[in-house]
Amino acid sequence: MPENDRSFMNRRDLTLGAMVGGASLLFSNPAQAQQDAPANRGFIDVTKAGAVGDGKTDSTAALQRAIDAAAETSGAVFLPPGVYLTHELHMRPGIALVGIPSWNYSGPGVSALRLASADSSCLLNLTDGRGSTIDGLALDGGGLGKNIHGIFVDRTEYPKHEDGFRIERCQVLRFSGDGASLMKVWCFSVRHSMFGYCQGDGLNLRGWDGFLLDNWFSGNRRAGFAARYENASITFTGNRIEWNGEENMLIAGGDGYQITGNFFDRAGTCALALRRNAAACTQFAITGNFFKRSGKMVDLGSLDSSQVFLDGASGVTLVGNNIQAGRDDGNMGKYSPSYGIVYKGLSNCVIGSNVLHSGALKQLLLDLGEHGNGVVVKDNPGSIYELKR
Repeated sequence: MPENDRSFMNRRDLTLGAMVGGASLLFSNPAQAQQDAPANRGFIDVTKAGAVGDGKTDSTAALQRAIDAAAETSGAVFLPPGVYLTHELHMRPGIALVGIPSWNYSGPGVSALRLASADSSCLLNLTDGRGSTIDGLALDGGGLGKNIHGIFVDRTEYPKHEDGFRIERCQVLRFSGDGASLMKVWCFSVRHSMFGYCQGDGLNLRGWDGFLLDNWFSGNRRAGFAARYENASITFTGNRIEWNGEENMLIAGGDGYQITGNFFDRAGTCALALRRNAAACTQFAITGNFFKRSGKMVDLGSLDSSQVFLDGASGVTLVGNNIQAGRDDGNMGKYSPSYGIVYKGLSNCVIGSNVLHSGALKQLLLDLGEHGNGVVVKDNPGSIYELKR
């Protein structure tokens, strides 16, 4: 992520009329809204509230003041181009925090929030943000502190009402904790966003009823997506999950997942692992995904040197996926993984019609036994990867 703030500030000549997304959709006349909407429409420009987007001035108080004021009218807060240095901010119910979503894979967008110091638990605290929207922002943790999350929902109990929050077109990078740590949430969506280069997981979930669509989960130290506690009813579609240090996608004891049309690339361990916790995973539809070059960080003798690992699952269809072994880009690094699909202790599951052309270094399908009734494994053609010398 570039450290030169000038690249942000040179783009301040962008007008509100040129905005893509959130703010332009929320307000029919953005230019007029910037001038008079704080009173009439609940539209607040953070620079009018005293925030300074120079990447140096602590704007925490001004940003929180704007968020709190928007909550009085269920309004919106707009971040014009700039880098806003801040400590932990608390979202409020029913508001929108909106920027210009111009970020890309290797660089930040023009509407950026940067963590000011290591004395926060997160940058954006979404715990009290029922029905709120975060749209078009670039969040930068700068690698500060220990276990500081980008977006955080922190609860000891589930709320009585659905969360209903939306994370849209945001970039969340370089946090010492998770990109997003969503604890005890239900009913939410995360779309068109990127969670990358964090020391924890890209997105860590405890909860259910979520839609995760068209996101990047890239280069995180732990998993790209992880659900290690109770989790259920997740639609996970069209995402790219890549180059994470552990599993690209780890689900323990989950129930009711639709995992469709995703690209899993160069995981540190398994591309996709369904594991046991207090319960076994059940009712998964895993279809039309591409699993590629998994097991980069583990010994080739480990069972985690695999593309897909199913341990103690029931009601799973693993059908119509494409699986391929390989090495780093440019034909660099070690080849992996040893195994294509590893499975153990299944009941009423189908593993079928997957293509494993050059699918693994050692064995395409590894059956560890201990199965119950109704396990069908058939029609999974493939070949062992031929190493290039």
